[in-house]
Amino acid sequence: MTTIVLDIEGTTSSTESVHVGLYAYARPRLGPHIDAHHDDPVVRAALAEIGADDTGAAVRVLHGWMDGDVKATPLKTLQGRIWAEGFAAGELTAHFFPDVPPALRAWHAAGHRLAVFSSGSVASQRPWFAHAADGDLSALVGHWFDTVNAGPKREPVAYERIAGTLGDPAGLLFLSDVPAELDAAAAAGWRTTGVRRPGEPNAATPFDPHPVIATFEEVRP
Repeated sequence: MTTIVLDIEGTTSSTESVHVGLYAYARPRLGPHIDAHHDDPVVRAALAEIGADDTGAAVRVLHGWMDGDVKATPLKTLQGRIWAEGFAAGELTAHFFPDVPPALRAWHAAGHRLAVFSSGSVASQRPWFAHAADGDLSALVGHWFDTVNAGPKREPVAYERIAGTLGDPAGLLFLSDVPAELDAAAAAGWRTTGVRRPGEPNAATPFDPHPVIATFEEVRP
């Protein structure tokens, strides 16, 4: 039995669906969400990490991070809450490459465990998988990891922490479109496979020494 750990952007789903669709949805809602939940401990903690004195200052920092594609934890936390509300309201639908849902279902049926490790918060990962166009995929996933509960995706320590939960690194297979993430996973003793999706940002990036696939149909757990 293999545990297959999935990246999201560029791997299961198009980068555009996140950076255009979800980012555009969250951007105008950051300020109103902060104001509406200012006393929520999660929001208060995010504001403390940002170091802003008021909502306007916080939003300026958050928008700057969005513009620079900075994987900052407070941004990911707040975006995740906003996206979860959008999915629950039926205003958002997740995008998955056509080969992904049948592969996830086949792997799960064959007894392989599935997990997700994304820079997006766990709060956004679950509704993303629950609101796929062709049905709820979240029930197939047993574990969810982000940069808060695991660590930076380009550092081996994150994969060592995940292995502490999932078990023997030799039984873990990480699928990602980012070579630096694959390098970090391999350094922690994981099996790795690069995902080269046409039209994605890393489509022309060298993946050596990692094996490379174009669709999940090519994965051999």
